[in-house]
Amino acid sequence: MTRVLAIDYGTVRHGIAVSDDLGMLAHPLETVPAANEGQSFRRIAQIVQERRIEIMVLGIPVRLNGVEGTAAARVRDWGAKLRAALPESLRWEEVDECLTTASAAAKLREAGRSVKQSRAIIDQAAAVEILQIFLDRQAPLLPWPDEEDEEDYLP
Repeated sequence: MTRVLAIDYGTVRHGIAVSDDLGMLAHPLETVPAANEGQSFRRIAQIVQERRIEIMVLGIPVRLNGVEGTAAARVRDWGAKLRAALPESLRWEEVDECLTTASAAAKLREAGRSVKQSRAIIDQAAAVEILQIFLDRQAPLLPWPDEEDEEDYLP
């Protein structure tokens, strides 16, 4: 199955998430420090190679009114530099990341994590949200089973 990696770009940290082997679920992987661009690019390239990533998904910050601002341009510029540091064979996709960090923070709160406890993983959790949006859009619609096929779908 195709392996997918998503990035939640940040000026301090980049959250990284990867798909499972079936390409159905997103999982947090790590947070890459953003202070040294060369080091962050090398770490991301290492992950791409180790995990045999075929598709990169970059979260693009779009405003609630649907307009892209300077933040979207900054992420795209960074993505273009990253793209130059990675294999040409990678397919690149973009996902509107509007409210993904808020959604990730809400899920972490529901899981009992405080803001302080979440700080180290919030970027990964946002990357999971970005990747799951992408994966859900790729999933084919499965047919509803006929009654006679029902036992094939039961545990």
